[in-house]
Amino acid sequence: MKPVFGRLLLKLSGEGLAGDEGFGISPTVIAGIAEQIRDVHQLGVELSIVIGGGNIIRGMTAASQGMDRANADYMGMLASVINAMALQDSLEKVGVDTRVLSALEIKQVAELYIRRRAVRHMEKGRVVIFGGGTGNPYFTTDTAAALRAAEIQAEVILKATQVDGVYSSDPRQDPSAVRYETLSFKEAMEKNLQFMDQAAIALCRENDLPIVVFDMGQTGNIQKIVLGQSVGTLVNE
Repeated sequence: MKPVFGRLLLKLSGEGLAGDEGFGISPTVIAGIAEQIRDVHQLGVELSIVIGGGNIIRGMTAASQGMDRANADYMGMLASVINAMALQDSLEKVGVDTRVLSALEIKQVAELYIRRRAVRHMEKGRVVIFGGGTGNPYFTTDTAAALRAAEIQAEVILKATQVDGVYSSDPRQDPSAVRYETLSFKEAMEKNLQFMDQAAIALCRENDLPIVVFDMGQTGNIQKIVLGQSVGTLVNE
């Protein structure tokens, strides 16, 4: 089977790296993620990744507890760079050439994000990991994923979560929650579904950029999506 996407962006949550600990980085979990990414990369897909920092600090949570919002958000951006470096280490241990590009200038550990540079890395067969969010406070890493995907002309965003798609409410708290197979951007925004923030969904809608929301905990799901199998929830126009 051949991949149905030539270039994609994978959005990973920081919390997904923590495993059962709920905080920090689980070597076992991140190694498993790296192996799944390697399997997709070997199909010849041009692959980029945006990763959050919620396993270390969440800017909005820190702000709600009294920290200056902008300062808290910058700390979250730095946390995402830490996660990007950890993922890079795991990917290179399984033989995948990578580059970390940061929206914040941290030249000792990452290249500064330049759109053309990112595209060139992917064309050369490298996995590009975007750290530092958008480089601006008040924007989530979901918005960073939508922005970067549009900039590099990705064909789809794969949004990794801990449930098997988009539900009408949190299925872990509401047994009556209804799962959607497909959604339009309009429906997602009108129903205020919480799989991504509104700014990110709006940006995807404006750029006709589909989103597949899927369960990262099921090994092989990324590869199944790339090979055209129906997994999770498809959100498009």
